[in-house]
Amino acid sequence: MTKWNLIINVGRCENCYNCVIADRDEHVGNDYPGYAAPASLASEAPIRILRRVQGEAPMVETTYLPVMCNHCDDAPCMKVGGDAISKRDDGIVIIDPVKAKGRKDIVRSCPYKAIVWNEEQQVPQTWIFDAHLLDAGWKGPRCQQSCPTEVFEAVKLDDKAMQEKAGKEGLRTLLPKLNAKPRVYYRNLDRWEKCFIGGSVSASVSGVIDCVAGADVLLFQGEKRIAATHSDDFGDFRFGDLDRASGAYRVEIRHALGRARIDCELTESLYLGEIRIA
Repeated sequence: MTKWNLIINVGRCENCYNCVIADRDEHVGNDYPGYAAPASLASEAPIRILRRVQGEAPMVETTYLPVMCNHCDDAPCMKVGGDAISKRDDGIVIIDPVKAKGRKDIVRSCPYKAIVWNEEQQVPQTWIFDAHLLDAGWKGPRCQQSCPTEVFEAVKLDDKAMQEKAGKEGLRTLLPKLNAKPRVYYRNLDRWEKCFIGGSVSASVSGVIDCVAGADVLLFQGEKRIAATHSDDFGDFRFGDLDRASGAYRVEIRHALGRARIDCELTESLYLGEIRIA
């Protein structure tokens, strides 16, 4: 049987909030019996955009990560909610607005923090994959329809085909250790998880400080050289795809104008600042 899955392309999100606004427009004040009670504008939005800022000026990278209900096949909320939460044959999880009334414990059951509390209706609510629209013939949820940078892609496949697609395209899920079997996948999730080491190379030439292009820049961990690059026309260099809290590194810079060596400890992305060779 085919089931709905959502693929989120990390790196494309520009934090425009169109997905959040579209979901609010669809659900705030609108009752969809059998799917969801009217959402409250005073409640948290069930779609959140997390932000990660790396480095420091002038070398800064900001990445945004949309997070919502993962419609897990082994959903932690269902273990707590009992008959107040059901999973449809197409994979979509629905919180019954009648049976779940007063159940704040359901909000706390979600490890993704994707269930919000509607104080007005006294019910827990989440992103329902816009199941009411899909049942009416829509090809995807409103977050996909409203996103200008094509962050979201809803696909309906059987489990085997989806797993093959995930393996072939390098799609990953959040919090895999939970083994909740989520149906929301992320493309390029490394952009959210990995770190970088960067810097700017300069030198004094005839008493004038200027950036140095084309310098050889080497990255070592212990005695092992793990990467090499060159400074660009602005003297900048950067080593990406490094693990957080991965320990001590050494940067060596070599150029006809001089050399430099910097030792550093990587916990989060690191801009080493201006490095003057001599």
